[in-house]
Amino acid sequence: MKIIEVVSDTHKKDFLKVPKLLYKDDKYWVCPLDSEIETIFDPEKNNTFKRGEAIRWILYSANGDLIGRVAAFFEKNYASVNFQPTGGMGFFECIDDENAAFKLFDVAKNWLDERGMEAMDAPINFGENDSYWGLLIDGFIHPGIGMPFHKTYYRDFFENYGFRNYYNQYAYHKDLTKVHVFPERFMKIATWVSKKPDYSFRHFKYKEKEKFINDLVTIYNSTWNEFKDDFTPLDYDEMKKSLEKTKPFIDEELIWFAYYNEKPVSFFLLFPDLNQILRHMNGKMHIFNKLRFLYYKYTHEMTRIRGVVAGVDPKFQNSGIESAIFKHLYHIFKKKPYYKELELSWIGDFNPKMQAIYEAIGAEKMKTYITYRYLFNPDAEFMRYKDEMKKMKK
Repeated sequence: MKIIEVVSDTHKKDFLKVPKLLYKDDKYWVCPLDSEIETIFDPEKNNTFKRGEAIRWILYSANGDLIGRVAAFFEKNYASVNFQPTGGMGFFECIDDENAAFKLFDVAKNWLDERGMEAMDAPINFGENDSYWGLLIDGFIHPGIGMPFHKTYYRDFFENYGFRNYYNQYAYHKDLTKVHVFPERFMKIATWVSKKPDYSFRHFKYKEKEKFINDLVTIYNSTWNEFKDDFTPLDYDEMKKSLEKTKPFIDEELIWFAYYNEKPVSFFLLFPDLNQILRHMNGKMHIFNKLRFLYYKYTHEMTRIRGVVAGVDPKFQNSGIESAIFKHLYHIFKKKPYYKELELSWIGDFNPKMQAIYEAIGAEKMKTYITYRYLFNPDAEFMRYKDEMKKMKK
């Protein structure tokens, strides 16, 4: 076997080719756009490079066949606030060969070790955690846009190498075709909250995007700052750039905000499941596929929705404000019956409040992912995420 750093255009093409070879007969896997993957590793386009480094490798067999790939990276904020400096590994794909997998894990570990890291989390993204984060271990069905899909044998690779469960992630699914989309008790609470005179609710409008992006950034930063010291505040320009990428398929009526006396206090961001169109594209968006994209979009090929992220100002948590937002979404689902399924992903096992909300609307836990951590020093103390958070707060 021979491992090579990705440096040339040919190497980049081979990096993109690996999963296409591995999953070519899998009816559920969806190839992400090649351009999207390349953007992640482009310092000119990925702002995470301002705070870190990334590298990629491809693995060939003795006879020159492509058999695997992996990336390693670190981001200074993420690295510095853990009990040990921690980097990341991601975009791992490999044939069913433990020796090949370990060779890829080793090269990532050694590169991170040389840069002062003492642990690596995997499989994760070099960027926001709403995409390409966690290893799928249960629920090998259609993946929502941005959610990972993996070979069933990968779990053994990770755990046999010594990776340990840092936290679980869950995807909840809700059937929107049923007559009563949400339970009656939930709707009563939602109606009661939404009628309070100090509250108002509005869906996103692209022509007012500056206001809504500012509101989202304000809520997000107040919400997620509560979770961990490694939190990196969301930046307006980064959020604007991310939103612009979604413009071709965004549905304004699936993004809702709640206000208290005109102050933004909660939001819920849902996208149509672009994977239902991308499954026809094989990673390419040339002129012919752009025309196909428009056809699929306007014939409602996207019948699923993914709830990507939500936020509630800490002062308004447990107020029922989330249920009121779902009430407004309920009316949208009724208005647009071509949406038949809602995926809510992902929710960490350290966030029981959000799990309770999703279960209250009748959503079922359908998929489980694991974010693993590997400590370079086997004698170092391992802590799961929620235990680490508790210790940090002491």
